[in-house]
Amino acid sequence: MLEKPEHEMDRISLYTPGSPERARLEEELEAIRSSTEEIPLIIGGEEIRTEQLFEVRCPHDHQRVMARACLAGEAELLQAVHSAVEAQEAWASLDGLERAAVLNRAADLLAGPRRVETIAAIMVNLSKTPFEAELDLAELVDFWRFNAYFMQFLYEQQPDPGPEDLNRLDWRPLEGFVLAIAPFNFFAIGGNLPTAPALLGNVVLWKPASSVIFSNWKIMQILQEAGLPKGVIQFVPFRAPQGDLLMSHPCLAGLHFTGSYETLVHLWQQIGKDLTRYRSFPRVVGETGGKDFIFVHPSADVEAVVSSSIRGAFEYQGQKCSAASRMYVPASLWVSMRARFLEELPKIKAGPVEDLSVFMGAMITEQAFRKVVSYLDHARENPDAYEIVFGGDHDESQGWFIHPTIVVTSDPRGKLITEEIFGPVLTVYIYPDDEYEATLKLCDESTPFALTGSIFATDRTAIETAQQKLRYAAGNFYINDKPTGAVVGRQPFGGARHSGTNDKAGFWLNLVRWLSPRSIKETLEPSKDWPRPYME
Repeated sequence: MLEKPEHEMDRISLYTPGSPERARLEEELEAIRSSTEEIPLIIGGEEIRTEQLFEVRCPHDHQRVMARACLAGEAELLQAVHSAVEAQEAWASLDGLERAAVLNRAADLLAGPRRVETIAAIMVNLSKTPFEAELDLAELVDFWRFNAYFMQFLYEQQPDPGPEDLNRLDWRPLEGFVLAIAPFNFFAIGGNLPTAPALLGNVVLWKPASSVIFSNWKIMQILQEAGLPKGVIQFVPFRAPQGDLLMSHPCLAGLHFTGSYETLVHLWQQIGKDLTRYRSFPRVVGETGGKDFIFVHPSADVEAVVSSSIRGAFEYQGQKCSAASRMYVPASLWVSMRARFLEELPKIKAGPVEDLSVFMGAMITEQAFRKVVSYLDHARENPDAYEIVFGGDHDESQGWFIHPTIVVTSDPRGKLITEEIFGPVLTVYIYPDDEYEATLKLCDESTPFALTGSIFATDRTAIETAQQKLRYAAGNFYINDKPTGAVVGRQPFGGARHSGTNDKAGFWLNLVRWLSPRSIKETLEPSKDWPRPYME
């Protein structure tokens, strides 16, 4: 019987005032502030430097350059493919436990001696508070440990023997390289997208999001320190147009992607266009966006809704694919909920995350900032449809700051309640209490996304009704909780419709997508006669 690892998520550091870990964190934050790192590519286990450089800037202090990172061009990408393909045979032939040992060692390093310096890097690069950074780091530790556990579980799944034969599955990796394209918003996803396929014997080209190369470089360094063989994972940030070379390469075996719906569609269409070029049909595993909901029933606990809404909508500035972005509230509860929001929201402090009293940092880039501001402008320009109940303020003088905002809309199919904003804006639709089921239907049908959602109610019948009516509206559904915070192995994560392929990161369902099993039959006593009995 396999023994599951313990969850790192259960023992995160709190960095309380006066604690040793807080003092250490402040030292690491100062060390980052006083230097600018030069980041190379890693191809074939070697550092490669190019003349194409990208400046990684701090979101809450956008004049501050944390790192200058080399970008791969066509020559470097071709070199990376060659190096990866060369490395695959030896890596795939290793016993799975040997591959798992690398990730388990990396998990120990990240959870132990490399923890606080990495927390500081996440905070400054992603503009995350220490609490959010701890959750992010702990999730990657859990990915590495639990993926190793689920790999062993898969390898143990074998077919039945016959009366005269032995049968087994050879759990082979894919043939060729996997392209891992990671998002900015989660350090854990940045580390999981390349390592989950690699654990199964695949070789990977990893493109981290350009805005977070600084923190993702820490992951690559830890993997190398843990003993990852040369060529298994190539660290190759590149500009989007260069990706065409990889998408059309005959050795492309899979795409592991997290990002926007539009980008996944574009990449998938490229694969479809080049299908006849590939050695095998590439696997596509993708998680995109969400327009995640909180649905409030008249029986809900108002205090629980308000608290969970603040955390679910505004932690990490709403830059989570699972962040609460729309909320349906019965008319009977809105007056009391509005009053509680207006009491609590002024207490939220946004600012540089090195100030350990803040609840929110900054938007990741100017582009992200401008997008959210455009939605706030739309609300102001359409007062018949929208009322900004709280917030709407923003400041770009030092960092890309947008304050928590609640908007009430009279249009349940309007722009703010149906489109993904990816910022700290929660749009509320107030429905008549006697239209609960009709509004559930509206919630299900009003956006193309289906990632996360939650129902708040104490009436059990109402909960069961919501579970049925919203069955396809969310791949992760929460009861009396915010729609964020999935834990590896406990709430396997992913959604369908325009939210992705729903292959459930943090579970064996994701890992099986990176395998191409071979069935082997061994006959114990081969027949030496060809005629069949009916012919006698």
